[in-house]
Amino acid sequence: MSIEIEKKYRLDETRRAEVTARLSELKAEFMGEAFEENYLFRGGDLKKRAAVLRLRKIGDRTILTYKERIGHDSGIKQRIEHETEIADAAAMECIIESLGYTLNAVYEKRRRTWNFRDVVVTLDELPFGLYMEIEGEVAAIEEAERMLEILDLKVEPRGYPRLAIKYGTLANGVCEARFDQGGSL
Repeated sequence: MSIEIEKKYRLDETRRAEVTARLSELKAEFMGEAFEENYLFRGGDLKKRAAVLRLRKIGDRTILTYKERIGHDSGIKQRIEHETEIADAAAMECIIESLGYTLNAVYEKRRRTWNFRDVVVTLDELPFGLYMEIEGEVAAIEEAERMLEILDLKVEPRGYPRLAIKYGTLANGVCEARFDQGGSL
């Protein structure tokens, strides 16, 4: 079983620039940037388990992820997470829907990723705001917070699906948070 451990923070433009500069100063390894489309499916046992199925499309790749909430402590979220790459996204959508799960939300994200010591740091731009996530073991996240000088940042307890539902628009029963044309990290 794979456990995802992460902490999320809301940023403004100034703090994003400061964090980016600090990552550079600390010689964090920049892994690249990507545009993502995320499709969240819910229903049936997923609701009972506080779980979600996500199809994430990044260029020509599609990744299916199962996430189930198991803990939440001082802003650090813990979830069971299983992922696999999918060869045919459209077929996988049909399978998911045939199993009785329904598309609940769609959100787009521009993501920049760094490896830093024992954590992965991502700076995310979504249609409704700027965020940073730090993923790793609890002690490594806390060390990264100190080194990045972000101890004053407010933790964002909600995941992107909940934020997309809050800030997105309803289209045919599905909440969508999509970018207008243009704009970038």
